[in-house]
Order: sequence, then structure tokens, then C-alpha cells
Amino acid sequence: MISHNAGRRAILAAGAASLALPAIGRAQSAPVKVGVLLPTSGILAYSGQVAARGIQLGAALGRGAGGPAIEIVNYDTQSKPDTGRLGVESLVRDGCSVLIGAWDSAATISAAQACEAAKVPIVVNIASAPQITEQGFTQLFRNFTPAGVLIRAAVQRIKEATDSRSPRPATAVVLYANDTFGNAILGALDKIWAQLEVPIKILDRIGYDEKARDLSVEVAKARATGADILLPITRVNDAISIVREMVKQKWNPQAIMSPGSPGPYEKSFTDALGKYADDYMVSVPWYDPRNPTTRALVARFERENPGQRFELNAGFSCEAVQIVLDALIRARSADPAAIHAALRTTNIADHPMYGGPIQFDAKGQNNNIGCVLLQDRDGAPLVVGPAEVAMGEVRYPLVPFDKR
Repeated sequence: MISHNAGRRAILAAGAASLALPAIGRAQSAPVKVGVLLPTSGILAYSGQVAARGIQLGAALGRGAGGPAIEIVNYDTQSKPDTGRLGVESLVRDGCSVLIGAWDSAATISAAQACEAAKVPIVVNIASAPQITEQGFTQLFRNFTPAGVLIRAAVQRIKEATDSRSPRPATAVVLYANDTFGNAILGALDKIWAQLEVPIKILDRIGYDEKARDLSVEVAKARATGADILLPITRVNDAISIVREMVKQKWNPQAIMSPGSPGPYEKSFTDALGKYADDYMVSVPWYDPRNPTTRALVARFERENPGQRFELNAGFSCEAVQIVLDALIRARSADPAAIHAALRTTNIADHPMYGGPIQFDAKGQNNNIGCVLLQDRDGAPLVVGPAEVAMGEVRYPLVPFDKR
């Protein structure tokens, strides 16, 4: 038996996944109810369903590592912002001591407000709006990058990838979803683009309704700018629509480089677009592809979920369960207040996603999350930056759509 002072077990052992949990006494008798809020129906359903599979994997890994008994109780937010609050109220009534969620920033804020009233902690698996940790919530612990941090890393990755390129890009245009997420990313992008003195001029910022089925007008406006680079801020469905319109309109910029958007790394994106998905780039938090234990975790997920891809939705959701299990063991209790106190002192070095140890500051934010630059190649995302984790070189400029 490995002692608590010896640190944490490796995430995987001999190719079989097991969560890194402190090996101390398990005092609980009945399973602790862990509520999970995810958009498993509606416009965000695909991403929410992948996240749900990550939750399932995290729970299975906890059982394999001898973790405390938990019962996952799911609530579908239906891709609607106000259901975050309704979900918390339902899960708390059902006896949940700690929650995970809610993927969408607006739903997460709604959920956090309800958690504050109920005094039940929530571990945020995915949600990037900066206000999530700026409203004084005491029950919230976010293990995902806020928009400002995400975009600073993304802009740095974009700057690295475009330096010394031939032809050298001089201009860019932004296409963005006009919602809570999209506006948060856009605001951060404008600020950080100037701070990092990126030598590429943004010619226009064109917003659209994320629920719109036809983006031909917006794509035509972006194409008309003559920009060298397209900077899309999207969800997965609108990202697909944008590329399809680019193909129809025969628009071939030097590059498509998304600063921190969900979608382009998802299997639904590459499956829907086929060869037209290739060369699309996005900078997001990701797992370390050079870590053999993480690679084994990825292999297990994809083996147990045929036709699915282990990406950030699954990765951060799996990691959220690891955080909860770690807190439960140290709290030695199912009491929300005890779990909250344990979450405050989280320090997990061994975990699937790229970055430093999982630790939460006074606002409940983990500041040690890394971001990579992905480029879709042959139907799958490839890490092409930064150099310390890259598995290949950036392909630039993109291959014209009519030449594929």
C-alpha cells in the first residue's frame, strides 16, 4: 500500500488506467451522490455526450483504483442557460453532496448561483467565461482556463505558428458566435492581440447567431475582406457550417486558426467535413500526447467507446471526477462543507491533461492548465505546438479546398 506522504499513484499502471488517488483510509459506507450537469440534448448535445463518457471513465477509473464509492446522478441542461440553476436544485434535492458541470458558460454561472445558495460545491469541468470566477462564488472550483488565459495562450501559439512563414500573413478576420462564450473570447482576443503585438491586422469582426443554419452571408462578408487568416470563434455545428460555406464560395485563406474554440478537434467535425477538415487549427487545453500513461488512458477510452475520440470534453470531465474522488478521500465525509474544505487544498500532480498540478486559488481557479496548438490532419487533431509536446510540424499555408 502506497502511503499518502509518498505522493500519488501513476494515472495508469502497466497499460491499465487507474486514477491517481491518495491511499488513505476509506471511512464512508454508503456511496456519495455526485451530481453531473451536462448538455446531453439540444444544440450542444454532442460535446455534452462526450463529456458524459469522460465522467463514466473517471468513475470507472476511481473504482479500479480503490477509490470511495460514488453514485453519479445526471441532469441534462438541454443546452439552455437557465437550466443550470434548475439542475442544481434538482440534484441537491436528490441528495447530491458535490456537483460537476456544466460545460456551457451561461449554464455554469446559473448553476454556480444555485450552488452558492445551497452551500454545495461544484467542480467546473469546462466553461471559459471569465466572470465565472469573478463574481465571488465560494462554492465553485474551475479546472478549466478562463477566456483571458485561454486566449493569451492561443494568441501566443498563433504568433509562434505564423512567424517567419512564407507567404507571411498580414491580415485576419474574425467570425464569432454572438453568445456569452463568443463575446467573452472576442473581448479577450482584441485585448491580448494588442498586448502581444501580433504583427497581423484584424480587419473585421463578424458576429452571427450560433443557432443560425445558414452562414453564407457572414462567410461572404469575411471573404470580402481579403484577409490572409480566418480566426473563427465557434461551436462545433457552426464551425462545420463555416467550412462548408468556404468550400462553396471557393475561399482559401492562408490559414484557419481558431483562438480557443470547441469543435474543430471533435470527431463530429472531422467526420462531417472529411478532407475539408484538414489543416484547420485551434489552440485549446489538451492532454500531453508524449505522456505514455495518458496515451494508455486515451486508448482505453477509445476502446471502450468505439467510434469516439478522447478530447478535451472527455479529458477534463474525467479529471473532474478525479478531483472529486481526491477530495472525498481527504474529507472522509459526504458532508458538502467537508468536501468543500478538501477541494480548497487540492494538489494533484498526476492527471491526464497538459499542465502543472491541479490547485485552486482563492477564487476557485486552477491556474496551471496548459494550451496546445492542434491542426487537423488526415481526419484527426495533431499537436503541432508548443515544441515541448508537439507531435508534428505546422502545415502552412492550408491546402486549397479544390486541390484535395
